[in-house]
Amino acid sequence: MDYLCFRALCCKGPPPPRPEYDVVCIGLTGAGKTSLLSRLCSESSDGLGPTTGFSIKAVPFPNAILNVKELGGAENIKKYWSRYYQGSQGVVFVLNSASSDEELEAARNELHSALQHPQLCTLPFLILANHQDKPAARTLAQVPPLLSIMGAVPSADLLHCCGLRASPPCASAIASVSLTVDFSPVFANTADT
Repeated sequence: MDYLCFRALCCKGPPPPRPEYDVVCIGLTGAGKTSLLSRLCSESSDGLGPTTGFSIKAVPFPNAILNVKELGGAENIKKYWSRYYQGSQGVVFVLNSASSDEELEAARNELHSALQHPQLCTLPFLILANHQDKPAARTLAQVPPLLSIMGAVPSADLLHCCGLRASPPCASAIASVSLTVDFSPVFANTADT
């Protein structure tokens, strides 16, 4: 009996490889892109600063891996965003929902620029209204008119509010989305850590 149990454990072979998808993550400085990715990778988000340039993280989900290119949101970096779009299969736009009206206007302009970019305009977009744990955060109902995205986003249901310390956390928002590229296996049975 012990032999059968040992054989079952040792002779199964490696698990099948999980599919990988390339996603670009953009948003203004302070939107929470780095914190979001750190949380999804079960890394500490203490002491994080703004991304200078870009960062690539493999975000594991039970049935797939998202290779996320996070692009810094500073003014001197945004002009290079389009150089990193090639090969992307989806876009995550992170928005600081508690930012000032001026910052929201800047975020709206960047979002619309990305929505119109030839390499991104046909891709699924997920817009995360982050920082929901802050008192000034806009609600899910307030964000679309502020961003003027009614009809502009191919899948308007891809707008979610989230926060790292709020309910629902970002991983729940991502888990609730089924992007038009078949990312559904990625998000099946995903829970926040």
